[in-house]
Amino acid sequence: MKITGYHSLTTVCDWGRPVGDINGIIENGVTDVPVLIIETDEGISGIGLGGHSDIERVFPALEGEDPRAVTALYDRMQGYVFKSGHCGSVFGAIGVADMALWDIKAKLAGEPLWRLLGARDRFVPGYASGLDYALDDQALVAFYGQWAVRGFSSAKIKGGGDPSRDITRLKAVRDVLSVNAPRPSLMLDVNESWSRKEAVRYMRAVEDQIDLTWIEEPMRRWDADGHAVLTSACRASIATGENLTGLEQYRPFFEKNAVDIVQAGSCWGISHFLRVANLAHAHDLPVSPVGYNANPVAHAAAAVPNHIACEIQNIAPPFGIAVDQEIADGGIILGDKPGFGFEVDEVAISRRQLNGVWADKAGPHVRTGKSGLSTGAPART
Repeated sequence: MKITGYHSLTTVCDWGRPVGDINGIIENGVTDVPVLIIETDEGISGIGLGGHSDIERVFPALEGEDPRAVTALYDRMQGYVFKSGHCGSVFGAIGVADMALWDIKAKLAGEPLWRLLGARDRFVPGYASGLDYALDDQALVAFYGQWAVRGFSSAKIKGGGDPSRDITRLKAVRDVLSVNAPRPSLMLDVNESWSRKEAVRYMRAVEDQIDLTWIEEPMRRWDADGHAVLTSACRASIATGENLTGLEQYRPFFEKNAVDIVQAGSCWGISHFLRVANLAHAHDLPVSPVGYNANPVAHAAAAVPNHIACEIQNIAPPFGIAVDQEIADGGIILGDKPGFGFEVDEVAISRRQLNGVWADKAGPHVRTGKSGLSTGAPART
């Protein structure tokens, strides 16, 4: 069996509301979902979801190879771009191609990926999330109400601009989810927007009123020393890692005891998540994958011993993609269809020719208002 080619298409996820975080908001709530389909000479194709604009740079490492050698091919793709580096969009292309290869391998075995990877249970614990920074308090309550009826007792909100606003919103979400647990788990994600001193001051204000389970990405992704300072200064766990691309970027965090919840970006692929999970397990730390459309990494999460919860951002799948899974009972119930259980309606997607947005020029260094953190408004350029 050989890999013979690939093709790409783009569909969208229509969230039905503005989505974003402190770094920027997509007002129409329509985001693009790139789809990669890797083809073989036996007519079995694999599906990967996520940005893969640099696929042409890594595909020569796959062409003509047996797709069942997934782990070796993951390393082969990284080796192929060794001189220029494997980070950024290249790492994304490697991860999405890796997804597609795992999909092929499981389809050939006639099994869902979770079972092929050795999971015992099809249920994957999760927590509710939703890029909710732009929602007012009433809309926020309504949004998390739909998660409450699906049995969720933990949630993560977007914040970081104004502690008073975040405290009010965290309390509102806690009240909504209290129908399922007397003490819902609450997380706050600030998307790398604080300096070290801001982080300490902000966390003291929040923890004075909220029993926060974890604070996510409090500082820039490479600042292991800063994360170590914060984990000593606050009660909440420190969660980070979704934007780290390669195990070498995690090592400083382990060496400095700077992370409590090890995260991995779902769009970086299955092999990356499995390796991050193993590294975290070697340090007696839990792992949690960051959410992405259709939850592909949930299959791998079901198979690792130190997984605690998978972020789930949206109940509905992207347009034109059917997914064999159910979101219920506070998590994801994976199905029995081979591979990821994805079915892509390429005809429907091509006919609608939808366009979405993900890229935003804003960042943690861009603030609105004269007093920086006091406005609570999303950063824009």
